[in-house]
Amino acid sequence: MNLSLAIHTPDVRTPPPVALLSGTFVERLGKARRLGYDGVELMVARPAELDSAWLLSQVREAGLKIPAVASGPVFMQDHLTLLADSPETMRSAAARLMELLDLAARLESPLVTVGSFRGRLAWAGGSDARARLLETLRSAAERARGLGLRVVVEPLNRYESDVVNSACQGLALVAEAGHANLGLLLDTFHMNIEEPDLEESIRLVSEAGRLWHVHLGDSNRQPPGQGHIAFAALVDVMQECGYTGWLSAELNPGSDPDAAAAATIQTMRPLINGRSS
Repeated sequence: MNLSLAIHTPDVRTPPPVALLSGTFVERLGKARRLGYDGVELMVARPAELDSAWLLSQVREAGLKIPAVASGPVFMQDHLTLLADSPETMRSAAARLMELLDLAARLESPLVTVGSFRGRLAWAGGSDARARLLETLRSAAERARGLGLRVVVEPLNRYESDVVNSACQGLALVAEAGHANLGLLLDTFHMNIEEPDLEESIRLVSEAGRLWHVHLGDSNRQPPGQGHIAFAALVDVMQECGYTGWLSAELNPGSDPDAAAAATIQTMRPLINGRSS
């Protein structure tokens, strides 16, 4: 397993509340590398405004990889969601998702994430809102297949979403969509609220072959080790299940995003190294 952390790209005007590290984009890359991270998950709002060749060159120069392109800022900055009260908004959001996939391909990143960006069923209204979401996700997964990528849906806790709160619900949505390039991202913070047993939920998604990315955040959304989640046990079960993907810090850094990044890797690196030897 490899460790990454979420940082925002230059098109994002205000750092998202779950982004880590301070400074310019290049400065944040340098900090990530010096701390010992293997990659950076890029939080993007407007792909069309980015110079993908420059971004990729800077990430490579820092000796890092890009495990995922995250869609959260599309919602936070531009208020676009795949489910919304306006058909025009939904069309714009779907088009933006396709742009994110194209960007990910240019950045040689294997995944695009869909968390809060999916919106809420209540916003879209009507009994066909879920069907519209599934149609959009199928189209995105098909585009991803053509680009050699995959799309991951992130179960969010009940206070942040009314569609896909748990691992079981995520697997049900993926099964309903019926596309090989659509899977799940599990976030330990959200899992702590919704899952009766975090380890069993990891096993369930892993056995289904759909665990493609993991977000790290403790029970209080602080760095691992500052809440009550037993991360050593979660690393153990992921290793038992053969998970070899990325663990990416996406958490509330408080007033010091650099300290939060340092605290995360100080806790997680020994757990990963000690269980992979």
